[in-house]
Amino acid sequence: MQRAVSMVAHLGLRLQALPSALGRPFSCAQDVLRRTPLYDFHLAHGGKMVAFAGWSLPVQYRDSHVDSHLHTRRHCSLFDVSHMLQTKILGCDRVKLMESLVVGDIAELRPNQGTLSLFTNEAGGILDDLIVTSTSEGYLYVVSNAGCWDKDLALMQDKVREFQNTGRDVSLEVVENALLALQGPTAAQVLQAGVAEDLRKLPFMTSAVMEVFGVPDCRVTRCGYTGEDGMEISVPAVAAVRLATALLENPEVKLAGLAARDSLRLEAGLCLYGNDIDDHTTPVEGSLSWTLGKRRRVAMDFPGASVIVAQLKGKVQRKRVGLICEGAPMRAHSPILNTEGTVIGTVTSGCPSPCLKKNVAMGYVPSEYSRPGTPLLVEVRRKQQVAVVSKMPFVTTNYYTLK
Repeated sequence: MQRAVSMVAHLGLRLQALPSALGRPFSCAQDVLRRTPLYDFHLAHGGKMVAFAGWSLPVQYRDSHVDSHLHTRRHCSLFDVSHMLQTKILGCDRVKLMESLVVGDIAELRPNQGTLSLFTNEAGGILDDLIVTSTSEGYLYVVSNAGCWDKDLALMQDKVREFQNTGRDVSLEVVENALLALQGPTAAQVLQAGVAEDLRKLPFMTSAVMEVFGVPDCRVTRCGYTGEDGMEISVPAVAAVRLATALLENPEVKLAGLAARDSLRLEAGLCLYGNDIDDHTTPVEGSLSWTLGKRRRVAMDFPGASVIVAQLKGKVQRKRVGLICEGAPMRAHSPILNTEGTVIGTVTSGCPSPCLKKNVAMGYVPSEYSRPGTPLLVEVRRKQQVAVVSKMPFVTTNYYTLK
Protein backbone atom coordinates (compact mmCIF):
# COMPACT_ATOMS: atom_id res chain seq x y z
CA MET A 1 0.00 0.00 0.00
CA GLN A 2 2.31 2.63 1.30
CA ARG A 3 4.54 4.61 -1.01
CA ALA A 4 8.17 3.76 -0.32
CA VAL A 5 11.24 5.90 -0.74
CA SER A 6 14.63 5.49 -2.43
CA MET A 7 16.83 2.73 -1.27
CA VAL A 8 19.63 3.30 1.15
CA ALA A 9 22.70 1.48 -0.08
CA HIS A 10 25.20 -0.13 2.26
CA LEU A 11 23.24 -0.20 5.53
CA GLY A 12 24.83 -3.16 7.32
CA LEU A 13 24.88 -5.63 4.44
CA ARG A 14 24.32 -3.95 1.11
CA LEU A 15 20.60 -3.26 0.81
CA GLN A 16 20.44 -4.42 -2.79
CA ALA A 17 17.14 -6.11 -2.06
CA LEU A 18 15.52 -2.77 -1.41
CA PRO A 19 13.69 -1.80 -4.58
CA SER A 20 14.97 1.19 -6.44
CA ALA A 21 11.32 1.63 -7.26
CA LEU A 22 11.32 3.80 -4.26
CA GLY A 23 10.21 7.24 -5.09
CA ARG A 24 12.35 9.74 -3.25
CA PRO A 25 15.54 9.52 -1.22
CA PHE A 26 15.67 8.57 2.39
CA SER A 27 16.72 11.47 4.57
CA CYS A 28 18.28 11.48 8.01
CA ALA A 29 16.83 14.87 8.93
CA GLN A 30 14.70 14.23 12.02
CA ASP A 31 13.87 17.76 13.19
CA VAL A 32 10.59 18.29 11.30
CA LEU A 33 9.43 14.70 11.15
CA ARG A 34 6.50 13.21 12.99
CA ARG A 35 7.27 10.40 15.43
CA THR A 36 5.22 7.34 16.22
CA PRO A 37 4.64 6.35 19.87
CA LEU A 38 7.42 3.77 19.36
CA TYR A 39 10.15 6.23 18.29
CA ASP A 40 12.29 5.89 21.45
CA PHE A 41 11.62 2.14 21.45
CA HIS A 42 13.08 1.89 17.94
CA LEU A 43 16.22 3.77 18.94
CA ALA A 44 16.67 1.59 22.01
CA HIS A 45 16.53 -1.50 19.80
CA GLY A 46 19.06 -0.28 17.25
CA GLY A 47 16.62 1.09 14.69
CA LYS A 48 18.24 3.07 11.86
CA MET A 49 15.77 5.94 11.48
CA VAL A 50 14.96 7.58 8.16
CA ALA A 51 12.44 10.09 6.84
CA PHE A 52 9.43 8.46 5.25
CA ALA A 53 6.20 10.22 4.21
CA GLY A 54 6.86 12.94 6.81
CA TRP A 55 7.61 10.47 9.60
CA SER A 56 10.77 9.21 11.27
CA LEU A 57 10.69 5.42 10.90
CA PRO A 58 13.18 2.54 11.12
CA VAL A 59 14.51 1.27 7.80
CA GLN A 60 16.13 -1.69 9.61
CA TYR A 61 17.51 -2.75 12.97
CA ARG A 62 20.72 -4.56 13.94
CA ASP A 63 19.95 -7.50 11.64
CA SER A 64 20.55 -7.05 7.93
CA HIS A 65 17.64 -6.29 5.67
CA VAL A 66 17.87 -9.74 4.05
CA ASP A 67 17.95 -11.49 7.44
CA SER A 68 14.82 -9.56 8.50
CA HIS A 69 13.09 -10.42 5.25
CA LEU A 70 13.81 -14.14 5.59
CA HIS A 71 12.91 -14.16 9.29
CA THR A 72 9.47 -12.82 8.37
CA ARG A 73 8.98 -15.58 5.81
CA ARG A 74 10.10 -18.31 8.25
CA HIS A 75 8.99 -17.02 11.66
CA CYS A 76 7.42 -13.60 12.27
CA SER A 77 8.38 -9.95 12.48
CA LEU A 78 6.93 -6.89 14.14
CA PHE A 79 6.55 -3.73 12.05
CA ASP A 80 5.56 -0.27 13.29
CA VAL A 81 2.99 1.04 10.80
CA SER A 82 1.59 3.75 13.08
CA HIS A 83 2.20 6.31 10.36
CA MET A 84 -0.83 4.99 8.45
CA LEU A 85 -4.00 7.09 8.58
CA GLN A 86 -6.71 5.39 10.67
CA THR A 87 -10.22 6.77 10.58
CA LYS A 88 -13.76 5.88 11.65
CA ILE A 89 -16.78 6.70 9.49
CA LEU A 90 -19.93 6.77 11.64
CA GLY A 91 -23.65 7.27 11.11
CA CYS A 92 -26.51 5.61 9.26
CA ASP A 93 -25.21 6.83 5.90
CA ARG A 94 -21.61 5.70 6.40
CA VAL A 95 -21.77 3.01 3.71
CA LYS A 96 -23.31 5.37 1.16
CA LEU A 97 -20.59 7.90 1.89
CA MET A 98 -17.77 5.40 1.45
CA GLU A 99 -19.30 3.98 -1.72
CA SER A 100 -19.40 7.50 -3.16
CA LEU A 101 -15.58 7.52 -2.94
CA VAL A 102 -14.40 3.93 -3.57
CA VAL A 103 -14.90 1.18 -6.15
CA GLY A 104 -15.68 -1.65 -3.73
CA ASP A 105 -18.99 -3.09 -2.56
CA ILE A 106 -18.95 -1.91 1.05
CA ALA A 107 -22.64 -2.71 1.61
CA GLU A 108 -22.01 -6.44 1.11
CA LEU A 109 -19.38 -6.67 3.87
CA ARG A 110 -20.40 -8.81 6.80
CA PRO A 111 -19.87 -7.51 10.35
CA ASN A 112 -16.13 -7.25 11.04
CA GLN A 113 -15.22 -8.10 7.44
CA GLY A 114 -12.86 -5.86 5.50
CA THR A 115 -11.77 -5.36 1.92
CA LEU A 116 -8.99 -3.65 0.01
CA SER A 117 -10.49 -0.86 -2.06
CA LEU A 118 -9.46 2.19 -4.06
CA PHE A 119 -10.29 5.88 -3.98
CA THR A 120 -10.69 6.95 -7.62
CA ASN A 121 -11.11 10.24 -9.47
CA GLU A 122 -13.51 11.06 -12.29
CA ALA A 123 -10.88 10.10 -14.88
CA GLY A 124 -10.64 6.63 -13.35
CA GLY A 125 -7.25 7.26 -11.74
CA ILE A 126 -6.37 5.76 -8.36
CA LEU A 127 -6.11 8.38 -5.61
CA ASP A 128 -5.06 5.82 -3.00
CA ASP A 129 -5.57 2.23 -1.91
CA LEU A 130 -7.10 1.54 1.49
CA ILE A 131 -8.68 -1.12 3.67
CA VAL A 132 -12.29 -0.64 4.75
CA THR A 133 -13.73 -2.79 7.55
CA SER A 134 -17.43 -2.82 8.46
CA THR A 135 -17.28 -3.23 12.22
CA SER A 136 -19.89 -4.83 14.48
CA GLU A 137 -19.66 -1.67 16.58
CA GLY A 138 -21.52 0.28 13.90
CA TYR A 139 -18.78 2.21 12.10
CA LEU A 140 -16.40 1.75 9.19
CA TYR A 141 -12.76 1.40 10.18
CA VAL A 142 -10.53 2.73 7.40
CA VAL A 143 -6.74 2.46 7.05
CA SER A 144 -5.01 4.37 4.26
CA ASN A 145 -1.50 5.46 3.34
CA ALA A 146 0.63 7.95 5.26
CA GLY A 147 1.92 9.42 2.01
CA CYS A 148 -1.67 10.32 1.10
CA TRP A 149 -2.70 11.35 4.63
CA ASP A 150 -3.60 14.96 3.84
CA LYS A 151 -5.43 14.33 0.58
CA ASP A 152 -7.28 11.25 1.87
CA LEU A 153 -8.44 13.05 4.99
CA ALA A 154 -9.52 16.10 2.98
CA LEU A 155 -11.33 13.87 0.48
CA MET A 156 -13.31 12.11 3.22
CA GLN A 157 -13.96 15.27 5.25
CA ASP A 158 -15.24 17.14 2.19
CA LYS A 159 -17.61 14.29 1.38
CA VAL A 160 -18.80 14.15 5.01
CA ARG A 161 -19.64 17.88 4.89
CA GLU A 162 -21.43 17.40 1.56
CA PHE A 163 -23.53 14.61 3.04
CA GLN A 164 -24.23 16.53 6.24
CA ASN A 165 -25.33 19.58 4.26
CA THR A 166 -28.03 17.46 2.61
CA GLY A 167 -29.26 16.15 5.96
CA ARG A 168 -27.63 12.76 5.91
CA ASP A 169 -26.30 11.07 9.03
CA VAL A 170 -22.53 10.66 8.83
CA SER A 171 -19.40 11.80 10.65
CA LEU A 172 -15.66 11.12 10.69
CA GLU A 173 -13.14 10.61 13.47
CA VAL A 174 -9.37 10.25 13.17
CA VAL A 175 -8.15 7.31 15.25
CA GLU A 176 -5.06 8.34 17.23
CA ASN A 177 -3.96 4.77 17.98
CA ALA A 178 -0.62 3.21 17.15
CA LEU A 179 -0.68 0.42 14.57
CA LEU A 180 1.54 -2.67 14.84
CA ALA A 181 1.82 -5.34 12.15
CA LEU A 182 2.82 -8.83 13.29
CA GLN A 183 3.63 -10.77 10.12
CA GLY A 184 4.80 -14.28 9.37
CA PRO A 185 3.80 -17.96 9.60
CA THR A 186 4.06 -18.06 13.41
CA ALA A 187 2.27 -14.74 14.00
CA ALA A 188 -1.02 -16.34 15.06
CA GLN A 189 0.76 -18.70 17.46
CA VAL A 190 2.58 -15.76 19.05
CA LEU A 191 -0.52 -13.59 19.36
CA GLN A 192 -2.74 -16.43 20.59
CA ALA A 193 -0.72 -16.55 23.81
CA GLY A 194 -1.91 -13.02 24.62
CA VAL A 195 -5.61 -13.13 23.72
CA ALA A 196 -8.65 -15.04 24.98
CA GLU A 197 -10.32 -15.22 21.56
CA ASP A 198 -9.66 -18.20 19.28
CA LEU A 199 -7.67 -16.76 16.38
CA ARG A 200 -8.49 -19.82 14.28
CA LYS A 201 -11.93 -18.22 13.90
CA LEU A 202 -10.45 -14.95 12.60
CA PRO A 203 -9.71 -15.47 8.89
CA PHE A 204 -7.95 -13.15 6.46
CA MET A 205 -9.53 -9.68 6.21
CA THR A 206 -11.66 -10.00 9.33
CA SER A 207 -11.36 -8.00 12.50
CA ALA A 208 -12.30 -7.98 16.19
CA VAL A 209 -11.76 -5.82 19.27
CA MET A 210 -10.01 -7.68 22.06
CA GLU A 211 -7.58 -7.43 24.94
CA VAL A 212 -4.03 -8.23 23.77
CA PHE A 213 -1.38 -9.12 26.36
CA GLY A 214 -3.34 -7.21 28.97
CA VAL A 215 -3.94 -4.13 26.78
CA PRO A 216 -7.70 -3.53 26.36
CA ASP A 217 -9.53 -2.08 23.36
CA CYS A 218 -7.17 -3.31 20.65
CA ARG A 219 -8.59 -3.90 17.17
CA VAL A 220 -6.94 -6.97 15.66
CA THR A 221 -7.33 -7.33 11.88
CA ARG A 222 -6.00 -10.40 10.09
CA CYS A 223 -4.18 -8.71 7.25
CA GLY A 224 -0.84 -7.20 6.34
CA TYR A 225 1.29 -6.32 3.36
CA THR A 226 3.90 -9.06 3.26
CA GLY A 227 2.03 -11.97 1.65
CA GLU A 228 2.24 -13.89 4.94
CA ASP A 229 -0.34 -14.65 7.57
CA GLY A 230 -0.43 -11.92 10.18
CA MET A 231 -2.35 -9.28 12.04
CA GLU A 232 -2.44 -5.52 12.27
CA ILE A 233 -3.15 -4.39 15.83
CA SER A 234 -4.59 -0.93 16.40
CA VAL A 235 -3.56 -0.20 19.97
CA PRO A 236 -4.05 2.87 22.19
CA ALA A 237 -0.91 4.96 21.76
CA VAL A 238 -0.08 5.00 25.47
CA ALA A 239 0.13 1.18 25.48
CA ALA A 240 2.03 0.70 22.20
CA VAL A 241 5.46 0.19 23.80
CA ARG A 242 3.99 -2.16 26.39
CA LEU A 243 2.43 -4.31 23.69
CA ALA A 244 5.51 -4.30 21.45
CA THR A 245 7.66 -5.31 24.42
CA ALA A 246 5.32 -8.19 25.27
CA LEU A 247 5.39 -9.47 21.70
CA LEU A 248 9.19 -9.32 21.54
CA GLU A 249 9.47 -11.56 24.59
CA ASN A 250 8.66 -14.46 22.28
CA PRO A 251 11.87 -15.57 20.51
CA GLU A 252 9.89 -16.09 17.30
CA VAL A 253 9.47 -12.32 16.99
CA LYS A 254 12.04 -9.85 15.70
CA LEU A 255 11.66 -6.20 14.78
CA ALA A 256 11.71 -5.35 11.07
CA GLY A 257 11.75 -2.05 9.20
CA LEU A 258 10.84 -0.39 5.94
CA ALA A 259 13.48 -2.22 3.92
CA ALA A 260 12.12 -5.70 4.67
CA ARG A 261 8.52 -4.53 4.41
CA ASP A 262 9.22 -3.26 0.89
CA SER A 263 10.95 -6.35 -0.49
CA LEU A 264 8.34 -8.60 1.15
CA ARG A 265 5.47 -6.76 -0.52
CA LEU A 266 7.23 -6.87 -3.89
CA GLU A 267 7.71 -10.64 -3.69
CA ALA A 268 3.99 -10.82 -2.88
CA GLY A 269 3.13 -8.77 -5.98
CA LEU A 270 1.60 -5.94 -3.94
CA CYS A 271 1.56 -2.33 -5.16
CA LEU A 272 3.19 0.71 -3.64
CA TYR A 273 1.04 3.77 -4.09
CA GLY A 274 2.95 6.50 -5.88
CA ASN A 275 5.19 4.00 -7.64
CA ASP A 276 3.15 1.12 -9.06
CA ILE A 277 -0.21 2.92 -9.03
CA ASP A 278 -1.13 6.60 -8.97
CA ASP A 279 -3.82 9.05 -10.02
CA HIS A 280 -2.96 8.46 -13.70
CA THR A 281 -3.38 4.69 -13.37
CA THR A 282 -6.79 3.00 -13.52
CA PRO A 283 -7.65 -0.17 -11.58
CA VAL A 284 -7.78 -2.12 -14.85
CA GLU A 285 -4.34 -0.93 -15.97
CA GLY A 286 -2.99 -1.69 -12.51
CA SER A 287 -4.32 -5.28 -12.64
CA LEU A 288 -6.63 -4.45 -9.73
CA SER A 289 -9.97 -5.13 -11.45
CA TRP A 290 -10.79 -7.61 -8.69
CA THR A 291 -11.32 -4.68 -6.30
CA LEU A 292 -14.36 -3.56 -8.33
CA GLY A 293 -17.57 -4.82 -6.74
CA LYS A 294 -19.89 -6.61 -9.19
CA ARG A 295 -22.88 -4.56 -8.09
CA ARG A 296 -20.83 -1.38 -8.43
CA ARG A 297 -19.82 -2.29 -12.00
CA VAL A 298 -23.46 -2.63 -12.97
CA ALA A 299 -24.59 0.50 -11.14
CA MET A 300 -21.58 2.51 -12.39
CA ASP A 301 -21.96 4.77 -9.36
CA PHE A 302 -18.35 5.29 -8.29
CA PRO A 303 -15.93 8.02 -9.41
CA GLY A 304 -14.50 7.28 -12.86
CA ALA A 305 -16.94 4.44 -13.50
CA SER A 306 -17.54 5.37 -17.16
CA VAL A 307 -13.81 5.08 -17.89
CA ILE A 308 -13.10 2.03 -15.73
CA VAL A 309 -16.10 -0.07 -16.81
CA ALA A 310 -15.37 0.67 -20.47
CA GLN A 311 -11.84 -0.65 -19.93
CA LEU A 312 -13.23 -3.79 -18.32
CA LYS A 313 -15.39 -4.44 -21.37
CA GLY A 314 -12.77 -3.50 -23.92
CA LYS A 315 -8.98 -3.43 -23.98
CA VAL A 316 -6.53 -1.28 -22.08
CA GLN A 317 -3.41 0.04 -23.76
CA ARG A 318 -1.08 -0.93 -20.91
CA LYS A 319 -1.04 -3.31 -17.95
CA ARG A 320 0.99 -3.83 -14.81
CA VAL A 321 3.04 -7.01 -15.05
CA GLY A 322 5.64 -8.92 -13.09
CA LEU A 323 9.15 -9.35 -14.47
CA ILE A 324 11.99 -11.72 -13.62
CA CYS A 325 15.53 -11.30 -14.90
CA GLU A 326 19.10 -12.44 -14.28
CA GLY A 327 22.02 -10.05 -13.99
CA ALA A 328 21.85 -6.62 -12.38
CA PRO A 329 18.71 -5.77 -10.37
CA MET A 330 15.93 -3.92 -12.17
CA ARG A 331 15.07 -0.59 -10.58
CA ALA A 332 12.32 1.99 -10.86
CA HIS A 333 12.43 3.92 -14.15
CA SER A 334 14.45 1.22 -15.91
CA PRO A 335 13.23 1.13 -19.54
CA ILE A 336 11.43 -2.02 -20.70
CA LEU A 337 12.05 -2.96 -24.35
CA ASN A 338 10.68 -5.55 -26.73
CA THR A 339 13.09 -8.07 -28.21
CA GLU A 340 13.64 -5.77 -31.20
CA GLY A 341 15.02 -3.12 -28.84
CA THR A 342 12.12 -0.65 -28.91
CA VAL A 343 11.21 0.94 -25.57
CA ILE A 344 7.66 -0.14 -24.67
CA GLY A 345 7.37 0.54 -20.95
CA THR A 346 8.97 1.31 -17.60
CA VAL A 347 9.79 -0.55 -14.40
CA THR A 348 7.98 0.87 -11.37
CA SER A 349 9.52 -1.27 -8.58
CA GLY A 350 12.33 -3.80 -8.52
CA CYS A 351 14.69 -5.68 -6.23
CA PRO A 352 16.61 -8.92 -5.85
CA SER A 353 14.25 -11.45 -4.25
CA PRO A 354 15.84 -12.86 -1.08
CA CYS A 355 13.62 -15.95 -1.36
CA LEU A 356 13.98 -16.66 -5.09
CA LYS A 357 17.53 -15.38 -5.46
CA LYS A 358 16.44 -13.79 -8.72
CA ASN A 359 15.68 -10.19 -9.65
CA VAL A 360 11.97 -9.34 -9.59
CA ALA A 361 10.15 -6.22 -10.66
CA MET A 362 6.84 -4.69 -11.65
CA GLY A 363 6.24 -2.40 -14.56
CA TYR A 364 3.84 -1.33 -17.28
CA VAL A 365 3.85 -2.68 -20.83
CA PRO A 366 1.35 -2.60 -23.72
CA SER A 367 -1.33 -5.27 -23.29
CA GLU A 368 0.02 -7.37 -26.16
CA TYR A 369 3.22 -7.92 -24.16
CA SER A 370 1.52 -8.76 -20.85
CA ARG A 371 1.14 -12.53 -21.22
CA PRO A 372 3.27 -14.52 -18.72
CA GLY A 373 6.28 -16.03 -20.45
CA THR A 374 6.68 -13.16 -22.90
CA PRO A 375 10.40 -12.42 -23.42
CA LEU A 376 11.43 -8.78 -23.06
CA LEU A 377 14.53 -6.70 -22.40
CA VAL A 378 15.21 -4.33 -19.52
CA GLU A 379 17.88 -1.65 -19.64
CA VAL A 380 19.93 -1.57 -16.46
CA ARG A 381 23.01 0.64 -16.16
CA ARG A 382 22.84 1.30 -19.90
CA LYS A 383 23.02 -2.41 -20.67
CA GLN A 384 20.17 -4.51 -22.00
CA GLN A 385 19.42 -7.78 -20.24
CA VAL A 386 16.80 -10.45 -20.84
CA ALA A 387 13.63 -10.40 -18.74
CA VAL A 388 10.50 -12.55 -18.80
CA VAL A 389 6.95 -11.53 -17.92
CA SER A 390 5.94 -13.47 -14.81
CA LYS A 391 2.75 -14.18 -12.93
CA MET A 392 2.42 -12.49 -9.57
CA PRO A 393 2.83 -13.08 -6.69
CA PHE A 394 6.43 -14.10 -7.24
CA VAL A 395 6.39 -15.97 -3.91
CA THR A 396 3.29 -17.93 -2.89
CA THR A 397 1.13 -16.04 -0.41
CA ASN A 398 0.08 -17.66 2.87
CA TYR A 399 -3.07 -15.81 3.92
CA TYR A 400 -5.17 -17.65 6.51
CA THR A 401 -8.62 -18.66 5.30
CA LEU A 402 -11.15 -20.95 6.97
CA LYS A 403 -11.09 -24.40 5.45
